[in-house]
Amino acid sequence: MAKTAELREMVLATGNRKKLEEINRITGSMGITLRTLTEFPGFPEVVEDADTFEGNALKKAREICAFTGLAALADDSGLEVDALNGAPGVYSARYAGEDATDAENVRKLLSELSRTDREKSARFHCVIALVLPDGTEKVFDGRVEGRIGEAEQGHNGFGYDPVFFPEGHDRTFAEMDATEKDSMSHRGRALEKFREYLQEINKP
Repeated sequence: MAKTAELREMVLATGNRKKLEEINRITGSMGITLRTLTEFPGFPEVVEDADTFEGNALKKAREICAFTGLAALADDSGLEVDALNGAPGVYSARYAGEDATDAENVRKLLSELSRTDREKSARFHCVIALVLPDGTEKVFDGRVEGRIGEAEQGHNGFGYDPVFFPEGHDRTFAEMDATEKDSMSHRGRALEKFREYLQEINKP
């Protein structure tokens, strides 16, 4: 069992500013100090070449934990569209190319979906990986089901948020404020499981 002290300070193994903001917002009440990669000059650029979200998240957390000597928390997440056989999946951030912008990825997604009459059901899927210096590894999974709209709606969030309608809602993630999105998002659900883990191991 990991020692409580090891979980008072962690490094977020991501350079994605929007993800950092979201994770910091959701974990703000957990009583842990989250440090960013910019505090560790020379940190390795981890190549995300696994074929699953879990594989990529664990790879990032392992390498950053080894480099910093601190517990590392990493996220890998993306959109899975049933009509596209699960694409873009692990390629969500680079669906339209290695340096693609969010807007370019969304345009490609809508273009691909315009060629099919299949139901546009989809889900956001997130895996959070925690790796500790003592070798302990934990993964926390979160998903939110929904559908892809015909066009972009809203200006909040990032990634595919403007075209994703969570199940039971008639607004996209990009039309919701941060609090509402966090309450049902894939990342929020994965981090809630992380919170429960912290509470369990921090029991007196």
